[in-house]
Amino acid sequence: MRFRKKDKWTKDVIMRKEKMLRKHMPPTRIATKEQLHDMLLKHGMVYVKPDGGTQGKGVMRVELSKVGKRRYIYQVGERRREFATYDRAYEAISKEMKGKRHVVQKGVWLLKHKGRPFDIRLMIQRRPGGGFETTGTFSRVAHPRKIVTNGSQGGTIYATDDVLRQYAGTAKRKELYRRMDDLAQRTMKRLRGSFPSIKELGLDYAIDSSLKPWILEVNTKPDAAPFMLLKDQSIVRRIVRYGKAYGKTYKLVCKKAKRGI
Repeated sequence: MRFRKKDKWTKDVIMRKEKMLRKHMPPTRIATKEQLHDMLLKHGMVYVKPDGGTQGKGVMRVELSKVGKRRYIYQVGERRREFATYDRAYEAISKEMKGKRHVVQKGVWLLKHKGRPFDIRLMIQRRPGGGFETTGTFSRVAHPRKIVTNGSQGGTIYATDDVLRQYAGTAKRKELYRRMDDLAQRTMKRLRGSFPSIKELGLDYAIDSSLKPWILEVNTKPDAAPFMLLKDQSIVRRIVRYGKAYGKTYKLVCKKAKRGI
């Protein structure tokens, strides 16, 4: 197998070798016609993502509705289409894939803030004195008509506490952050075993209704710019300082993401 650290499938294969990480990763497969159908039958809702994609571009949500007549529904961007048969649906989905490799991942229904789904981005970096440290988190709330939360797709950035407060008290939030940090540390250790040059990662977590964190994606070149939209600017100053210690600089300009109010 050819390993490329930016590919979703490569990282998935490496990370699943650890039992604890496996427990927090939605089932994922290469998106062939047969595998997508099988995943839909098992889970009802899945996400189809370009293997090497970034910024939420080309991500599709595919659902199997069994209410009344069976319907296959997919959405990409703000476009939503329905089909009576899987063959018809896959024909359209395949055109969206444009011959490139995609992965299909079991969908996790995200918690919502002001009626819109959100996920959480965590940044982990090499500490100047050695070891690795979670240097910041923020929440991304999806555009009202889109299925992805990315700021580049019209998402809104909030402090993580601001969106979780309605679901968990102080003690439960603290425990959730501890679990997210532990998973980030394990992910860093596992991926550095294959790619020793990695100095930072951005992990995207879905939080389900039981407050379990699910690792949706891991980014080897995380964007620090959304941290500029947080009120607490000490976070981005720490990220920049840690990055500078290993020779990294950041473009701290958010062109599309909005600051949550």
